[in-house]
Amino acid sequence: MQRLLDVPAPAKINLFLHVTGRRADGYHELQSVFRLVDWADTLHLEARRDGRLSREDLRPAGDASPPLPEDDLCLRAARALQAASGCPLGAHIVLDKRIPQQAGLGGGSSDAASTLMALNRLWGLDWPRDALIRLGTRLGADVPFFLGGRNAWVEGIGDRLTPVDLPTARYAIVKPAAGTATAAIYTASDLERATPLAIMRDFVAGIAADPIRPWGRNDLQPVAMRLCPDVAAALERLTRLGLQPRMTGSGSAVFAVLPGDAEAAAVQTADWPNGWQIRICHGLPEHPLVGWQKDAII
Repeated sequence: MQRLLDVPAPAKINLFLHVTGRRADGYHELQSVFRLVDWADTLHLEARRDGRLSREDLRPAGDASPPLPEDDLCLRAARALQAASGCPLGAHIVLDKRIPQQAGLGGGSSDAASTLMALNRLWGLDWPRDALIRLGTRLGADVPFFLGGRNAWVEGIGDRLTPVDLPTARYAIVKPAAGTATAAIYTASDLERATPLAIMRDFVAGIAADPIRPWGRNDLQPVAMRLCPDVAAALERLTRLGLQPRMTGSGSAVFAVLPGDAEAAAVQTADWPNGWQIRICHGLPEHPLVGWQKDAII
């Protein structure tokens, strides 16, 4: 039995995010394109024969973000897979946390997905991808995307995914010191909830014609700007650098496509406030663990 695994858990950005309706159960209907980027956490996993599940949290020097909850998504994912599979083994998970929290970058969901894929291999379960996705759906709306393995057109409450090929791109991602509360944004009375349905081929044609200009919009952005002034400040600073920024997810991180090296250098050398995280990222064509499952990519 394999005893140790080190696996990446990449972040995502939302190239656009439309809220198209609200269901009777309170969940919002969305349309979005999720893109994987090379800003990633790393999980170190070791199998345990005593059946226990434990997690250790590592942080880079100077990281002032709040500690992860004791029952975080990694442990919840491990517990769910252990229960569903009847596996008697346990695991110790060391999470090297690099993706900031309350950023809209999907770090927690990505950690959960990589935990499921790693334990599936570490425990010798050999579950197919669709079985992991069904389990991941119960953990969080973004988990199925990371398990799917490809950049995707996303609909519904995040449960309907269509793979989409995206052009090569480099992004500036700026995470202000302040975070945003997703629940506060989705319950705001001024949130746009009736954006007309978009068509995927229009998006594909739009970014093919102009890969620099953002397509569509992020309906959560106006509310996030009101609740978190740092979001507005980050957007304004990137705009002053000649870029066309947008918030990802429910924020507070914002991003912009970088046309070339000059723009990347301008972002890296700009005078950013203390506590802000600035990262130059490349879009990924697929998840680094996409080949671990034998069935077809969703």
